[in-house]
Amino acid sequence: MRDTGNMDRQEVLRVRLDTLLREHRDLDEAISALHEAGRADMLTLRRLKKQKLALKDQIARLEDELHPDIIA
Repeated sequence: MRDTGNMDRQEVLRVRLDTLLREHRDLDEAISALHEAGRADMLTLRRLKKQKLALKDQIARLEDELHPDIIA
């Protein structure tokens, strides 16, 4: 991977977006696995879902920054 000093802002945002998407997917899989196994308490599931929602908000902000809706 290239040094971030040589990356432009768009590239940094894309890398960050990829990281957030991966984290979101991992949390989704963890929530599903805990739910299916019946091993998670409601507090743990609620905490994980809240983290997943926060990631979704960050992802949306980055996507808006990378692909703004410009009305001509």
